[in-house]
Amino acid sequence: MSDTSGRPIALTMGDPAGIGPDITLAVWARREAQATAPFLFIGDPAVLSARAKALGQTVRIEETDCLHAAAVFANALPVLPIRCPVPVVAGRPSAENAPAVTGAIDKAVRLVMAGEASAVTTNPIAKAVLYEAGFRFPGHTEYLADLAEKATGASLLPVMMLAGPKLRAVPVTIHIPLKDVPAALTPDLIYRTSTITAADLKSRFGLTTPRLAIAGLNPHAGEGGALGLEDDAVIRPVIDRLRAEGLDVVGPLPADTMFHDRARQTYDVAICMYHDQALIPAKALGFDDSVNVTLGLPFIRTSPDHGTAFAIAGKGVAREDSLQAALRLAAELAANAGKAQG
Repeated sequence: MSDTSGRPIALTMGDPAGIGPDITLAVWARREAQATAPFLFIGDPAVLSARAKALGQTVRIEETDCLHAAAVFANALPVLPIRCPVPVVAGRPSAENAPAVTGAIDKAVRLVMAGEASAVTTNPIAKAVLYEAGFRFPGHTEYLADLAEKATGASLLPVMMLAGPKLRAVPVTIHIPLKDVPAALTPDLIYRTSTITAADLKSRFGLTTPRLAIAGLNPHAGEGGALGLEDDAVIRPVIDRLRAEGLDVVGPLPADTMFHDRARQTYDVAICMYHDQALIPAKALGFDDSVNVTLGLPFIRTSPDHGTAFAIAGKGVAREDSLQAALRLAAELAANAGKAQG
């Protein structure tokens, strides 16, 4: 079995004007009570110090690296410094700090790909702020995939999963307008999303035979064609192929009846056709403790299931539950991956 105990989780700072610093400080403060796995914060130590002061907290911050982070973690918040070009004001994001935000992500990926970190956990970014600085990716997930492709030379399909205590849900299409979903739902995309999900549930979540429930696109899964043709013409043939290859798959299921308590007991993950079909039930069933997990990457990546929340940054009311859950899941997945490799 691979030993991951000495390798910290690489935790990126996200947008420094958001609640990333707040919840990072809160998680570290509760590290003993929550048995938090050691992490290395990649970002500006001055931002953490200023935010701690604003929140009335006394926190020892120590600049260090992956090799020493675990030892530092018990007594100080370990930071690998990436400085922000302009001063950070809580709640007031600046595109001038975008290079530091993406730089933290870049560094985290390099560390995990080099085997120095066990996983990557990302604090929330503000895509609109990054777009202003020339960021050309739809979001975190696509950017991480691009970094992984550059590091490995392999073409990757990143798959977004919302994982909570009551539901795991995967959207096949993610950040596109609803009107564009039917055209984007190709058999190949549904197939690849499903097989990547099943593979990661085996290798990282420790499920020997993962059970997939695949949602239909239309109301009542098309009602035999009366409410749309995609369910029978596009989705069902993929399900037949997946079953023929030995996967435990059911569907296409009407989305309005597949998320109640009894239904959720019959599967391990819901494969959904579009963003809100997956994220509405996921957030309704676990808003504070669901985790965004990126599947299909050569490393483990988790993230809190919320945004930057600029309106409450620095005010002492941000909840750290989702970041705590993201770090906990990252540690669990790293341990499972180590067992699988061992």
